Amino acid sequence: MSAITLILVFIVSMLAGMEGILDEFEFHQPLVACTLIGLVTGHLREGIILGGSLQMIALGWANIGAAVAPDAALAAVASAIIMVKGLSGGDVDVSNAINTSIAVAVPLSVAGLFLTMVCRTIAIPIVHAMDAAAEKANFAAIDRWQIIAILMQGLRIAIPAMALCLVPASVVTNALNAMPDWLTGGMSVGGGMVAAVGYAMIINMMATKETWPFFALGFVFATLQELTLIALGAIGVVLALLYLGLKDNAKNSGGSGNTGTGDPLGDILNDY
Repeated sequence: MSAITLILVFIVSMLAGMEGILDEFEFHQPLVACTLIGLVTGHLREGIILGGSLQMIALGWANIGAAVAPDAALAAVASAIIMVKGLSGGDVDVSNAINTSIAVAVPLSVAGLFLTMVCRTIAIPIVHAMDAAAEKANFAAIDRWQIIAILMQGLRIAIPAMALCLVPASVVTNALNAMPDWLTGGMSVGGGMVAAVGYAMIINMMATKETWPFFALGFVFATLQELTLIALGAIGVVLALLYLGLKDNAKNSGGSGNTGTGDPLGDILNDY
């Protein structure tokens, strides 16, 4: 990688690490982080594919109480760099590199979980220092400690990312090519199963009797190969606006004396 590429990867890694804590601009999400890594390294298409696949896996990663979820930031950044290094060698199939990167993302997320636990432990004395500065009304010191703490979170992703970038591309390529077919095939199947779990979690959270018709309609549109992603997005927006409009009409009609069931599509079918 060139010096400019390394700097851009470092910036993306820092943003992903900081956003893993701030959770404001979503740079730590695999879809965003992998896409940005692919953009700055010249593999945008592959980065989008990898990010989309990892995003479905990471949908089920959430902090529950004191239990910290696996680190999506390190999983996304490190797996994207591994994919790019493998493709840079020139002898690795694109699908093989993506599937392998998806498979290594899970253990990388566990490693990221360890790193974030270390950073949270180090943050304890930083918080005490900020409390001491607050007692003295030293707002400048509070700001400095805040910046130090958030930069520490960014470095927990940037340092491993830079270490991976310094590994020769030939080493990564040889490692990917050395994997037997049964292992790469198993990784591909395993990655697909984990992504299916992500889809199932989405359905479990979003599926209601009001949205099932749209879910079924999506499978119908998926069979039309002539439709582009822009066309599918436009159809989704139109259906969403249509649904919201029907829902508002159902509420209004329910308030004027008609008995609404809460399901606008059901109300329309009952009227007919």
